[in-house]
Amino acid sequence: MEIIREFIKKESASGILLIFATVLALIVSNTAMSTLYESFLNIPVEIRVGALHLNKLLYYWVNDGLMTIFFLLISLEIKREVLEGHLSSLKQIALPGIAAVGGMAVPALIYLLFNQNNPIAAKGWAIPAATDIAFALGILSLLGNRIPISLKLFLMTLAIIDDLGAIIIIALFYTAELSMTSIIVAGIALVVLIMFNRFGVSKKAAYFIVGTILWVSILKSGVHATLAGVVLAFTIPLNAKDADNRSISPAKEIEHNLHFWVAFFILPLFAFVNAGVNITQISFSQMSGSVPLGIIFGLFVGKQFGVFGFSWLAIKLKLAVLPKHSNWRQFYGVAVLTGIGFTMSLFIRSLAFQDEQIFQYTDKLAILIASFVSGVSGYLVLKYVKNGQQTSASNGKSAALRNGKQA
Repeated sequence: MEIIREFIKKESASGILLIFATVLALIVSNTAMSTLYESFLNIPVEIRVGALHLNKLLYYWVNDGLMTIFFLLISLEIKREVLEGHLSSLKQIALPGIAAVGGMAVPALIYLLFNQNNPIAAKGWAIPAATDIAFALGILSLLGNRIPISLKLFLMTLAIIDDLGAIIIIALFYTAELSMTSIIVAGIALVVLIMFNRFGVSKKAAYFIVGTILWVSILKSGVHATLAGVVLAFTIPLNAKDADNRSISPAKEIEHNLHFWVAFFILPLFAFVNAGVNITQISFSQMSGSVPLGIIFGLFVGKQFGVFGFSWLAIKLKLAVLPKHSNWRQFYGVAVLTGIGFTMSLFIRSLAFQDEQIFQYTDKLAILIASFVSGVSGYLVLKYVKNGQQTSASNGKSAALRNGKQA
């Protein structure tokens, strides 16, 4: 339980920092500093080792490079949860798993309804299908003890499953033309990593060296480079022996060490370079287009109805139970919070629409608007709903008073 509390604390703090990074990006991109902002995003960063040459703008190094570390972290979390955590049994995974399916399917369908006649716009169907765990837990942290830990665990587990779904979506639907030479190199690197795991190699450096080769080859292959972080995470052993035959956990050690850098550097930097939108150049008529409306309705309406509706049905069919010490109104408030897409939505948007200005940045602004409205609405619902424990206690007191009067 202490590990879970520490995780929530870090994710909550990261969510608050993400808000500041987003606001800063919006301020800079809408003032006289906008030129400096664009120059910052377009700083060329070049790495050359012999015949290997990587030359990308800073914006792409953040999205293709640093976000690989983010995917490595969430994949390590998924692996740990599947093997020994909240995803390790059907009973624990039932409610958040069903909720996550609804929370991905309904927003995607809503988006496609708005964009069914535009094949280019339809590529963004997965944009409203993701939940930003850092932002959502950041909102919950503002409510303190009003929210039972069971609901926080539900949201955390749902977001982890959501991330897994996003990883699968990226792998299957957002892959460019493939380079077979690079795919072969990536395959060899993967085999080496699997052999490391099977033979009990516990040196983290060995995994990172081969993992770097894997990342470069996937980057050059046409498959999105961040998937290297996913593959690497699933090959790092959760339990191993060191040179002195002592039990260690390379996966948990890496996860613990990465949390700080991801929460307080990588995600805020990602938010800063991706959230900058010059809103003075966007008109109301542009925001009424099918893409921004699909994103806004998908995230704000689709997410809450998908999560709440599928969960309600699962509970009524006795496939799952409501989290302990919570009530339906609190549960609905958390469902509203899942409409905060932000990090993963912005990331999938960058894959779906690689031409940044294809929709005049209305897609970016739509993600920010939907996430903001979901965050504020979810906060207000949870703030003005009594705690389930308190409600039960007050009901108990009322019953006792009634019994006393009758006596």
